[in-house]
Amino acid sequence: METTAILNNSGIALTEANRPFEAIPLFREALTIEPDNPLLWLNLGIAQQKTGEYAEAIESFQKALLFENDLAEAWLSMGLIYYELKELELAEECYLAAISHNDNDPKSWNNLGVLYFNESNMEEARNCFERSVCIFPQYYDALINLRDTCRELGDYRAAAEFERVISDIDAHKRHS
Repeated sequence: METTAILNNSGIALTEANRPFEAIPLFREALTIEPDNPLLWLNLGIAQQKTGEYAEAIESFQKALLFENDLAEAWLSMGLIYYELKELELAEECYLAAISHNDNDPKSWNNLGVLYFNESNMEEARNCFERSVCIFPQYYDALINLRDTCRELGDYRAAAEFERVISDIDAHKRHS
């Protein structure tokens, strides 16, 4: 008999191998054994999100949050879906909830910054990107976003500095 741990680990491996359709039945089987396990619901939601089953994924994330409301990754994942669906107020609420439960997650800060950038709220976007880079100084996407935001704000000196850091990372990648 397969345990929930084996099913979950296999499902994660399949999801990471870009085979989420094969992962979903494993998470569902694990949930028949442990229906109140928030991590199983989270992992099912992530697999569903990768297949484009957004309504089902949101439902799975909400179930995960019923059992563990401070599961920042579930909040972040829901925010990504709402952002993709252009439901920006809901996306912002989810990102802020993710940050309230884990304010040291550079992805949450970066995603919130992207939302603000696309709403032309450049000062808030910059604050979010700076926070993201402060947490993880080599976070490539956040550095690019911060550079672009500085350009939009007319802070060309800061933009040039972030461009230098990005170039250093690119050079390191080429020589690795």
